[in-house]
Amino acid sequence: MDTSTLEPDTERPRRHGLRSRAARRFFGNKAAVAGLVLVALLVLVAAVGPLLAPSDPNAQSLADRLQFPSGEYLLGTDAFGRDILSRLLYASRVSLFAAVLAVGIATAAGIPLGLLAGYVGGPVDAGLSRVADAFIAIPGLLLAFGIVGILGPGLTNAMIALGIILAPSFFRLSRATAVDLRRETFILAARSLGCSHRQLLTRHILPNAAAPLLVQVSFAASVAIVGEASLSFLGLGVTAPDASWGSMIADGYDTLREIIWPIVPPSFMLMVVVLALFFIGDGLQEATSRGSRHEE
Repeated sequence: MDTSTLEPDTERPRRHGLRSRAARRFFGNKAAVAGLVLVALLVLVAAVGPLLAPSDPNAQSLADRLQFPSGEYLLGTDAFGRDILSRLLYASRVSLFAAVLAVGIATAAGIPLGLLAGYVGGPVDAGLSRVADAFIAIPGLLLAFGIVGILGPGLTNAMIALGIILAPSFFRLSRATAVDLRRETFILAARSLGCSHRQLLTRHILPNAAAPLLVQVSFAASVAIVGEASLSFLGLGVTAPDASWGSMIADGYDTLREIIWPIVPPSFMLMVVVLALFFIGDGLQEATSRGSRHEE
């Protein structure tokens, strides 16, 4: 039976109105809009980076090593004479890929298991919750080292490690929503009318967890980008000579006694993107929490 008949005629317009108010609050937040614009620019740069790069990011010219910004090299060169601007543009693709892959793994693992644990309860909930608690108890960087040590170094393996680290936060959010809603009247009514467990989870419980999960996605993306940069800085992420903001900072760190400039562009990009994602998450949290209070 179509459980949409359980909702009064005014339910969908009311939900649409709440989403519209939340959207207006979000776009009324200047910091959140600025963060959204910056992230959109990052996506654009990652998409067309190879077209914008003035040279091969891995081409070396030792005669031009450690150059300050100039007409020939707009952002200077690193210790191997490679153009920093070209490497920065290519590295943006790595950061975007890292965020998408790590957050995708975290949501794909954490959300379904969290919904299942909260909805079923009992031993299933207890067992999955203890597993999530065990992952949370281990320091993130140490856990990442262990996973990368098992799988081997490389960007994809590093992002798998970060996805596993981020999954418990999505597990907890989705589980909490399922626990709160599984005894609600509309869930019991839908179940009595023959609604399957899958329909209950996907059509009734998951939509109620969408707002906090969306906020968590923005914060998790910033953690993934910083985590990728950290692992690449330590040599566990991208492999040389490919560019990553973390590996560029590591290359610049080796030449700090000669010149500090090579670490400035990647550090600045990392800071700007993380702040942008933080502003987006903060704006989403403010907009959705106000919408929730208004709904109540």
